[in-house]
Amino acid sequence: MFTMHRRKFKRLVDASTIKKAIQAAEKETSGEIRVSVSTFFWGNVRRAAEKAFSRLGMAHTKDRNGILFFVVPSRRRFVVLGDEGIHAHVGQEFWNEVAEAVGKRFRDGDFTGGLVSGIEEAGRRLSEHFPYEGASDINELPDDVDFG
Repeated sequence: MFTMHRRKFKRLVDASTIKKAIQAAEKETSGEIRVSVSTFFWGNVRRAAEKAFSRLGMAHTKDRNGILFFVVPSRRRFVVLGDEGIHAHVGQEFWNEVAEAVGKRFRDGDFTGGLVSGIEEAGRRLSEHFPYEGASDINELPDDVDFG
């Protein structure tokens, strides 16, 4: 059901809705959230997600509180990665819960809804540990979906 190429996935994902979800979540937290959709590749998906995390500058946030949703449509896989600042506060169970929320919606064919659900949950948890800092809060990373 989830087997598809990035072009088809790009048509099924409403990048505008995802960007709005990221912006809404980031109005509640100083954390940063990104979504990256990858092309097909051989190899370890988690390692590829870690490379994307680095390429997108996720580890360069002031509080090390970035979260990346990395999706590989052609491999039917996704990874949710958090930087060390947020992971220290939430632990592995949180990442499992976010991944399950995303995966459930993906299995139902609701790709935009899956990402939005994961973004909302991640934003809620980020806000508990990294609240929005008001006018001094700078958007450190772009909110656009990366189709790199």
